[in-house]
Amino acid sequence: MTSGDVAVATKPVVRRGVAFGAAGGALALGLLAGGVSGGLVAAALASSNTDDAATSTIEGAAYVPPTIEEQIPPSWGTAPSTSDQADATAATADQQVGVVTITSTLGYQDAHSAGTGMVLTSDGLVLTNNHVIEGSTSIGVTIESTGASYVAVVVGTDASSDVALLQLQDASGLATVALDDDNGVAVGDAVTAVGNAEGGGDLLAALGSVTALDQTMTASSNGSTPETLDGLIQFSAAVVPGDSGGPVFDDEGEVIGMTTAASSSTVDTVAYAIDIEDALVIANQIQTGAASDTVTIGYPAFLGISLGSDGSVAGVLEGTPAESSGLVAGDMITAVDGVAVTASSSLSTLLDTYAPGDTVTLTWTVAATGASTSAPVTLIAGPAD
Repeated sequence: MTSGDVAVATKPVVRRGVAFGAAGGALALGLLAGGVSGGLVAAALASSNTDDAATSTIEGAAYVPPTIEEQIPPSWGTAPSTSDQADATAATADQQVGVVTITSTLGYQDAHSAGTGMVLTSDGLVLTNNHVIEGSTSIGVTIESTGASYVAVVVGTDASSDVALLQLQDASGLATVALDDDNGVAVGDAVTAVGNAEGGGDLLAALGSVTALDQTMTASSNGSTPETLDGLIQFSAAVVPGDSGGPVFDDEGEVIGMTTAASSSTVDTVAYAIDIEDALVIANQIQTGAASDTVTIGYPAFLGISLGSDGSVAGVLEGTPAESSGLVAGDMITAVDGVAVTASSSLSTLLDTYAPGDTVTLTWTVAATGASTSAPVTLIAGPAD
């Protein structure tokens, strides 16, 4: 695959009801979770059954629910018999140190997702892909080398770079991954990708080699809006869904990258990793609390409505501020704190300026009567951005 080709980000594994599958065709590795908008990977296999959520966006959330068709895991087809890539095998004890499996609950999508992460500090800061936890309402993390489990909260995210930083609650004395300290890798170098393959809860190691550096990849899945990452490490290894967010080790056992996407459309899987130095720059920005146009600190403010193509309320999620306010399908929000709403994108932009716990005054036109009404609404913490 050449630079600039379209690929599908590695997906986490999504479980919805009794169904379990890895979404994504050509390039799906890590996201086993629900729909993602604004991240590298479109969330496949999960959607909300509330009102018209399958065909509308949810305001204040980080994802666009996929279509009904996207709930069905697409076939990866039969693996080419001529592949020279070695099958992944159980990770060694050394390869498991500091590597975690991540399971997210996507509460507004009635789904769960699975991916991988890396422990950066002994008190539990964990690096992963944004698409692994995007849309999550709760996150569980297991330290595979010890079996210890923790609840994680989102410290911050950068969807444009597909990086997220988590904090394990009440963690201490954790072993961390070994980060590269000798200027990365070169084309031809041997590497090993370790991850929560297929979301099975066991770490597998896929051997491979670096095939190109400083690559640009456009990732999409199931009709989602493509997004582009650059500066990537391209490598050949048998990575699979669930590996996203996991380490790519060099021959010294040091992390040189974070598995992010791969293509299964060729004889051998072409995989992509974010350079660990680039990922750490963003993680450090998040840790210092420096929000930006791309970096979100903590969780976004959440109203809890889906919008139709005309900007009207298509549905109201149960148990959200929107429901408490009296908003119903068909209503049209016209202002937030007196600032006029001219389109659905305008409403999203306005809501992005608030934090969970903020109280805003919504003004809307009631569909049933045509009358204008207003009410104070206290926003809550939404799904991970």
